[in-house]
Amino acid sequence: MPTHFITRVELDQLRETLEQSQVAVVVTGMRGVGKTQLAAAVARDEVERGAGFVGWINAESLDTTRAGLAEIAERFGVADREGDSAVSAQRLRDYLSGRTEVGLLVYDNAVDPDSLRPLFPVTGGVQVIVTTTDRSFTSFGKAIELRGFTRSEARSYLGSATGLPDDAEADRVADVLGDLPLALSSAAATIDGRRLDYPHYLHLLSERLLPDVLARKTGHDYPRSVVQAILLSIDTVESATEAPAVDAIVSWLLTVMAMLSPAGVTRTLLPDPHGHLDEAIERCVTASLLSWSTTGDSVIMHRLVARIIRERAQSADATDVLVQNALDVIAPAQFGSEEAWARREQGSHLAEQIEAIWDTGLPEIAKRQLLEPVLATRTWAVRQLTASTDTSRSLTLAERTHTDCRRLLGGDHPHTLASRNNLAYAYQSAGQLDTAIPLYEATLTDCERVLGSDHPDTLTSRNNLAGTYESAGQLGKAIPLLEATLTDRQRVLGPDHPDTLTSRNNLAAAYESAGQLDTAIPLYEATLTDRQRVLGPDHPDTLTSRNNLAYAYQSAGQLDTAIPLYEATLTDRQRVLGPDHPHTLTSRNNLAYAYSSAGQLGKAIPLYEATLTDRQRVLGPDHPDTLTSRNNLAGAYRSAGQLGKAIPLLKATLTDRQRVLGPDHPDTLSSRNNLAAAYESAGQLGKAIPLYEATLTDRQRVLGPDHPGTLTARNNLAYAYESAGQLDTAIPLYEATLTDRQRVLGPDHPDTLSSRNNLAAAYESAGQLGKAIPLLEATLTDRQRVLGPDHPDTLTSRNNLAYAYSSAGQPDKAIPLYEATLTGCERVLGSDHPDTLISRNNLAYAYQSAGQLDTAIPLYEAALTDRQRVLGPDHPHTLTSRNNLAYAYSSAGQPDKAVPLLEALLRDCQQFLGADHPITGGVQANLTATQAKSATEH
Repeated sequence: MPTHFITRVELDQLRETLEQSQVAVVVTGMRGVGKTQLAAAVARDEVERGAGFVGWINAESLDTTRAGLAEIAERFGVADREGDSAVSAQRLRDYLSGRTEVGLLVYDNAVDPDSLRPLFPVTGGVQVIVTTTDRSFTSFGKAIELRGFTRSEARSYLGSATGLPDDAEADRVADVLGDLPLALSSAAATIDGRRLDYPHYLHLLSERLLPDVLARKTGHDYPRSVVQAILLSIDTVESATEAPAVDAIVSWLLTVMAMLSPAGVTRTLLPDPHGHLDEAIERCVTASLLSWSTTGDSVIMHRLVARIIRERAQSADATDVLVQNALDVIAPAQFGSEEAWARREQGSHLAEQIEAIWDTGLPEIAKRQLLEPVLATRTWAVRQLTASTDTSRSLTLAERTHTDCRRLLGGDHPHTLASRNNLAYAYQSAGQLDTAIPLYEATLTDCERVLGSDHPDTLTSRNNLAGTYESAGQLGKAIPLLEATLTDRQRVLGPDHPDTLTSRNNLAAAYESAGQLDTAIPLYEATLTDRQRVLGPDHPDTLTSRNNLAYAYQSAGQLDTAIPLYEATLTDRQRVLGPDHPHTLTSRNNLAYAYSSAGQLGKAIPLYEATLTDRQRVLGPDHPDTLTSRNNLAGAYRSAGQLGKAIPLLKATLTDRQRVLGPDHPDTLSSRNNLAAAYESAGQLGKAIPLYEATLTDRQRVLGPDHPGTLTARNNLAYAYESAGQLDTAIPLYEATLTDRQRVLGPDHPDTLSSRNNLAAAYESAGQLGKAIPLLEATLTDRQRVLGPDHPDTLTSRNNLAYAYSSAGQPDKAIPLYEATLTGCERVLGSDHPDTLISRNNLAYAYQSAGQLDTAIPLYEAALTDRQRVLGPDHPHTLTSRNNLAYAYSSAGQPDKAVPLLEALLRDCQQFLGADHPITGGVQANLTATQAKSATEH
């Protein structure tokens, strides 16, 4: 409890109101009347009686409110680990709304009802107190109006604080100061510090002239004598003592605290080069000009005191001193972007202090040499909040900073150009590419005109614009811009400059996105070598290079090279950056993707699940990386045949990507493609084909006809047509896609090889074996050469060629190839991988076709057992296995086994796949034929 605390009549009123109110109690009154102390008294009562939860929030702005709620959320374990305070505040609100335990939450100095209302717990056992000067808050709940001390309370306080008698002179002091608790506190400190009596204090008070600038401000004014009282207290604490070194620090400290956040300044932020800071703080606390936070780690200056200190700086020189002193605290505390994540809490606090300096209004009237550095600190704060993915605050601050730079410095000033670049980057980081690209384009145009084409900032603008073009799938614009930027950076900055190395990495990424792996991989390898040499093996950019090189190897089908590189990169990122860093989470996602590509789903799925959980916790559910994790996990479920998990997750991801990223974003288009593929896997071609068609149309429009994503969409649509039996439509589409992939990607690109395999399969389905077999043989040869004999795509080629041989009546070629494929699948992918199960089924079919039913039937039975166990009884592949086994029984003259199996299978197919599904039709035909055969034989 504060020294000389006075129990006020309103305290009992507040306690009584709280007993009746479940929502909010509002304490209104002008600044300095003691609203905070009144609420603090109730909070202390709750703590002393053992309340489960007491929280205190500085609600002077939306940012400080969110920051305070985020700190509480952290203690309850519900905070957004990424550091987005807006997300943390919402999570705390939801948590407290469901918490029945009694608690108290205080929103102190609230100013905006509209922004505060959504942050209130709507149910639960938590009671709320709001302190404010804004009477519009009274709609929140019953209001307690606080008008300062009563006269008896004021005299009692003065007597207790000064030790002087409670007489008429005390009454006069209370009257002159308007019974304002803050003013009385300042007066008492001055009286006690100077050993004055009341008459002498009143004499000094009457002689203290106020600056003309201290005009009345509606709603926040205070009596002239109150300002005099506070100024006298300031004079007292600044008076010379026997410790001149401390005296100098006191004067400096007051000017600094008057410029920084009223929510408080961490003690560690304040420099202490001479070791006297703690003495200076204590002197100011004793004089009631500063106070310690409840946690004891931050120093607070009442906003009224801060305002008076700022307003007494009437001259331009005095204003410059305040701004300069604040800059001297903030500038040395800033750190590089490579530390943004690890020091995100410190960065958030610095950003709050930087905006507090700006909000004083003094930088705008300070000399130009100070205005520009203050704007530069705001630019730093934007980059810091963006890098630490505090999305809500970064976008707001980026908009404000750019507006202020343009207004005060002009559109062509380097700070203005930098602020527009940062605004574009904030939008890009939030996935809002349609907003980011025009901002980047305008920035580049202006940089070239104002700074020149070779200026480092111009080169950065070109690099950033190109990167955004690539993110939006506009590779025709991105690659030439990246090539030119790399050339210019090598010439202007030198080949080893970090920005040059970044350009080479980015150009390699664009080549990779365009499918030009033969160009991308050597560039990635050279960049990694140079980054290791120039930056060191543990530098974040070096780790990024290793990750990117692994991804390129994976894209080229070199999984044996990619996976160890991914594993090593993940280990190093966990060690260097920490397990929750966004880059570490990206490494885990990429490693899972590589495992999935290699058919190691037992490793991939748990890693995907853990990564998704962590991204939701750290980045939030709507972050683009979180949405990517959900998409990738769904893809792994689909690969494992777990369509009941995959389809709902893909639908939800598509919905969220449309909402967050927009309908034309490349990731949104990928989601639609992936959902169509899942529908296709489930045999729901009526849903899959229209979705594929729409995706192809949109990719052609957004990405262009030659983009790898567009070619993939055409390939996928052709496959769906083939699955639906529309071979006359599928084959021309396959042929056109193969032609374009050979032209765009090259004959050895994995996607080109896939196109040749798919076209051959379509020829085979159409009975054109004379076209299919040579194409399959050539594809297998090339896949063995390019991808290696154990790559999953190579195993697929072997399987497909064996199937074509079987269809052509060449079992002597088909069976050995099937046997080799099954052995390879079991060795490389594992005995339970869906492709291994397909190989087992196909080998059984080859034995059956060769008349070796005694060998085929046990293999069919084993394949069915494994598919039921691995994929589930209702998976289309499991239903196909049951049909194949029944057909084999029928062929072996065992209709007593075949007919019941087919009858049960037909019911399941009709229930799970529908009467029109091709598998259902095949089962019906087999049942009819088997029944007819059985009747004839009998």
